[in-house]
Formats: sequence, structure tokens, C-alpha cells
Amino acid sequence: MSRLLHAWTVALDSRPRETRDTLFLLAVLAWTLLPQISQVPLWCAALAYAALAWRARLAWRGAALPSRWMLLLALLGAGAGTLLSHQTLLGKSAGLTLLVVLAALKTLELRARRDATVVFFLGFFLVLASFLHSQSLATALAMALSVWTLLAALVLAHMPQGRPPLLQSLKLAARLLLTGLPLIVLLFLLFPRMAPLWSLPSEGGGRTGLSDRLQLGQVAELAQDDSPALRLQFDGPVPEPARLYFRGPVLAEPDGTGWRIRPGASGEPLPAPRPGATLLRYRMTVEPLGITTLPLLESARFGPLPAEGHPRWLRHRDGAWLSERPLDARLQVEAQAVLDTPEHVAPGARPSTPAPASATALVAAQPLPEALQPQVELPAGHHPRTIAWARGQLGGDGERDPARLAQRLLERIRREPYVYTLTPGESGPEPVDEFWLDRRSGFCEHYASAFVIAMRALGVPARLVTGYQGGRVNPVNGVLEVRQSDAHAWVEYHDPRRGWVRVDPTAAIAPERVMLPGPGGAGRRLDGAFAALDPALLERMRALWSAADHRWNQWVLGYGRQGQRDLAGALGWSLPDTAGLVRLLAGLIGLLGLAGALLAARAGRQRPPDELWLQGYERLRQELARRGLDSRASVPPATLAQQVRLHWGEAGEPVALRLQGLGEWRYAAPVARRPALRPLLREALKAARRLPRRPGPPAPATAAPPSDPPR
Repeated sequence: MSRLLHAWTVALDSRPRETRDTLFLLAVLAWTLLPQISQVPLWCAALAYAALAWRARLAWRGAALPSRWMLLLALLGAGAGTLLSHQTLLGKSAGLTLLVVLAALKTLELRARRDATVVFFLGFFLVLASFLHSQSLATALAMALSVWTLLAALVLAHMPQGRPPLLQSLKLAARLLLTGLPLIVLLFLLFPRMAPLWSLPSEGGGRTGLSDRLQLGQVAELAQDDSPALRLQFDGPVPEPARLYFRGPVLAEPDGTGWRIRPGASGEPLPAPRPGATLLRYRMTVEPLGITTLPLLESARFGPLPAEGHPRWLRHRDGAWLSERPLDARLQVEAQAVLDTPEHVAPGARPSTPAPASATALVAAQPLPEALQPQVELPAGHHPRTIAWARGQLGGDGERDPARLAQRLLERIRREPYVYTLTPGESGPEPVDEFWLDRRSGFCEHYASAFVIAMRALGVPARLVTGYQGGRVNPVNGVLEVRQSDAHAWVEYHDPRRGWVRVDPTAAIAPERVMLPGPGGAGRRLDGAFAALDPALLERMRALWSAADHRWNQWVLGYGRQGQRDLAGALGWSLPDTAGLVRLLAGLIGLLGLAGALLAARAGRQRPPDELWLQGYERLRQELARRGLDSRASVPPATLAQQVRLHWGEAGEPVALRLQGLGEWRYAAPVARRPALRPLLREALKAARRLPRRPGPPAPATAAPPSDPPR
């Protein structure tokens, strides 16, 4: 990176000063505009980069800038395009479009330093705008580079004389950033977190396919997305993949072509843990998923609320944790879960013990509770072939035991040539019938939907659960990473003897989907020359980046009011209220400002080296005069050294040697190789004060003085 930067600066330094500075500023703006490409209309991005390319061509050729009439027409056209694209000129989206256009068009009238200053600050506004739609580590690093280079361009604009190298301005900009770093850290740590201002930026939400409604094919498309969804740290070892079911939206109401959440009250009490279950505590970072359901481990005991300003969560009667607003910002929570014993993880994965005949008769005789009646409803006029098959093949012999019926369904999936695929293709008007009886190939949602339809056709309450299953442990930090590609769908049916029982039909056809930790998306898509050379290295780099991103989310994006309380507790003092925190912050900023002013005043009193040499040499000459050697003010150090030797003899040799050193520093030594001046002057003055007083006439000059006094 440093070599590339050096080569780039050398190439720019070979151009005329004005051309070089303009091209440097245009390159910085082009980099700063990159995060906005996906946030503005296509015409806006094309217009912005076309304007930058045009301005670069004019600078390279030294041609004249376009007329103001042409710029005015371009600005009017951009305003009309913004109005057509956003139906308004106000708001975040329209404002961002106008900001991108103005920043690019302003470079076409870059004539004076005033114009350059406007471009610089438009660039800083673009940096701020980038964090309105993404606060990721990658965005932060990219914008840090933009701030550094924009500041370097601003430094260049305030160095009008000569031809300062680009590397010099970059180094000075870096020093300025480091100087302001303590204030930045202080503001980050102590600035009050005031909702909703502090939580205004978000990732945009809606990247996950989980929603309040599911259509066949939705999760299949999401399975190729490798972006993170959840990150978990457990108090203890990570459970095996077969226990890692993260319960998302529970879809119990069919609408013919899909499923949606069943409306109803929330706040149902948690079921009692089964005998032999394990209580597991964990901390989880949830990415912006755009859904109202928090995907916790099944049988979750929700922990403390994560921070102020976040929604209050209630447990739906179907077992999901819901809030009043979608997850549109990154969230950190603590929770507890009761892990089922292995025999209840996936009842269909192994043969279950048949129930005795008396128990089966008791189940059949029990009336269905009113609360479970909606869980057996079927959409009128839909899935006729699957319903007829279930009632004829499974219910024809009078079997009514839910566990036996579920086992027979799973045996059909194992016995028939069913295929698990990520690309099931398009379906007709009856996707369940087509999958279950004709195509026999599909993704987890196809198996779960057909399973629920068949169970309900036999009068067994059943529902479809979506969420995430599995995940992969990052070897760098031991964090379990659950990605969008881990999205999954499974089934729950109601057994009067055991309550709701989870069954995963996918385990019957593709047990590796449930039982084994799958490779990350990067591992599945290792292509290109770099991956072919060393896939393990690429996977290691991916793990390192994911670990760094997780730390960024925890330490920076996750730092809020609770983080301020923890920091105050670690320092031994209680966190004041918002008003007290503002006063404390203002006082600390005032102290930093005072310290900066004192440092600036001290720096202002520091004299240039040449002025310091002249003043120090004059003090030395006056000290020698007080001890009996009078000399002219214009005498050079070499001549004064000879006079000292003649006046004091061997006793004056230490002073003469230091005078020769001062002469070499002033007239002979290269600037880069000069020794420290202050110690040299201090030693010469100290040696002069040790000389004995010896009055007498001034020593004759042995060399003609220079034509002009020493400078």
C-alpha cells in the first residue's frame, strides 16, 4: 500500500503544480463518492463521475473550464432529475442525490481558493452522509482514508508558494489528525446518547428473507446470501449444530400461496423446561434484519433489555419474541435458553418409540382445544392433491396419533426419491402439490410447507417456523457466526402428551444440513486466482475480518448509555445525568482547548533555527567581551575562534572548538545533517564562562571578515 501510494504521488508530482493538486482532489472525491453509488439513482452516479472525468481531462490538458451557462443547465437538469426520482427535493434520499451532484459539478468551476474550500467541505459532508446508510467497519476505514486525503488537499491549498510534495502534505494531515484524536475519543466516550438522534443511522434493514409472510422460493433465494445475521458468545462451549435452532417468525396462518404470522395477543408464559434440559446463557449481536421478531434460541428465557431506546420485547403465544417496531438497527442482547434433550431435537431424525394402543386411543378421543382450532385450518380451494393424498394414504387406516403420523411422513421423504436443492425452480399455482407429488425436489421451505399441510389435513395442529439453523464458529475469537445462508424452515406439531414438538423434515433428506457445521459462504465460493492458490489463506483472512468486524460492532457501534455506565463504574465514579454529563464534557473540552492554546502560544514563541543561531552567537560574543575579548559584530565564528586562541592560548581551546562547530552548523553542514543547535550554543556559552578575565586590546584579525555580516 505504501509503495503504491508513493508511486502515485511521484507520478502526480511530475505534473505542473496546479494540474497535480486538481487531479489529487478529483481522485479523493471519486473515492469518497463510491459508497453513495448504491444509494442514489443511476443517472446521478453517472453524472457525478462523468463530471469528475471531464474536469480531470481539462486539468490534464490545461484547457478552459466550461461556461457558467452550461453549469447552470446541468444543475437545473440535476434538480429536475432529483424531483422525478424522489418526487421531492426534501428528505434524506433527495438531499443525498443533490449533494452528490453539487459536489461533482462544483469541480467544474474550480478557479480560486474559495471554490476549492467549498469542494473540500462538500467532500466532508459526503463522508458524513456515508454513515447514514452504513456504519460498518469497511465504511469507517474507507471514510477515514477520505478524511485524511481531503485534509491533505486542504493543506495543499493553504501552501500557495513553491511546490510542496504530496507526501509532505499527507504527513502534515496525518499529524493534524493525530493531534485531534484525543478530543475525538473524549467526545465518543462521553457525548450523551440521546434517542432517536443517536440511533438515526441504520443499515437500511430488510436484508433477510424472514418476514411476517413466506412464499415458496423466498428462503431459497436467500440461501446464497453470506452476509452475517447473528453473532453469539456463549458462557461455555458452543452447542452442537443440531441444537442451534434460532426461532424467528412463526407462520401459522395459510393464505394459499404462502404463510403469515397468526395475529393474536402476546405474553404467553414460558413452558417449563423438560427433564434433562440444559440452561444456556449467551450474548448475541443481531444485524438489522427488518423484521419484528427477535431470532433467539428456542425455549429462550429473554435476558435484560439491551440499552435505552430499544424496543420492549414480548413473547407471542406461538413462542416467538416480538416488538412493536422492526429491527432496523444493530442490537446487542443477553438471553438464556433451555436446550432440549437430544431425543427432542429432531424427532424425525431417528425412529421414536411407538405409543401403546391405549395412549393412541386416548389421543384420538380427546377433543381439540379451542385455542388449537386455528392451527388445523387449511386454505379453501388450495393444495387439493396433497390434502387428498394425506387423508387417503395416512388417515385411511384410522391412525390419529400425531407422533406416528409425523413418523410416517418422514419415512415417505426418506423412501421416495426426494432431493434437497437450493434451486428448485419456478412453481405453478399449486407449489405444494407440485413439490410433494410431482417434482420431489425443493428447499427446506417446501418440505416444511408440505409437512404442515399434510398434518393439518389429518386434524393435527401444526405450524411452520422460520429462522436460522446452525452457524459456524470463528476460529479467531470463538464467536458463533450465523449468516443469512443459514436461514431455515421447520415444523412444529402438537401432541396432547408432550405439547408442541419440533420436527425438521429436511433432516430426513439432507441430515448434513442440520447436523454438520456448513462452510462459510467464502468457502463455498472460492474462485479466482487468489483462492486457487491458497484457499486456506483466504478463509483465514475472512475469519480475521469477521472477528475485527464483530469487535467493531461491540466496542464502537454497541457503545451506548450502558457502555458509559460501565466505563464510569470501572473508573470508580457514578455516571451523572444528561445535564451533568454535558457539563462534564464541556469542562473537559475547555481544559483541552486551554492546553491547546498554551501549546500554540509556546510554539509561537519558538524561534526559527537561523534566528536562534544569531541570538545565541551574539550572547556568546558579548560573554567573551565581558572577559576581555572585544570583537566586531560582523566577525564570523572561524575568525572569532582564532582570536580566542590568541587571547587565552590553550585555555581558550574548548571555546574555539565550539565556535568552529557553530561555524560549520551555519555555513557548511547540510540542513538534514545539522546537530541539535540548542545544546551546541549552551555548551559554547558554558565554556566561555569558565575562561579567566584577561583585559587587553582586541586581538588582531587573521582573516578578512566576510563582505556581509553572518546571517
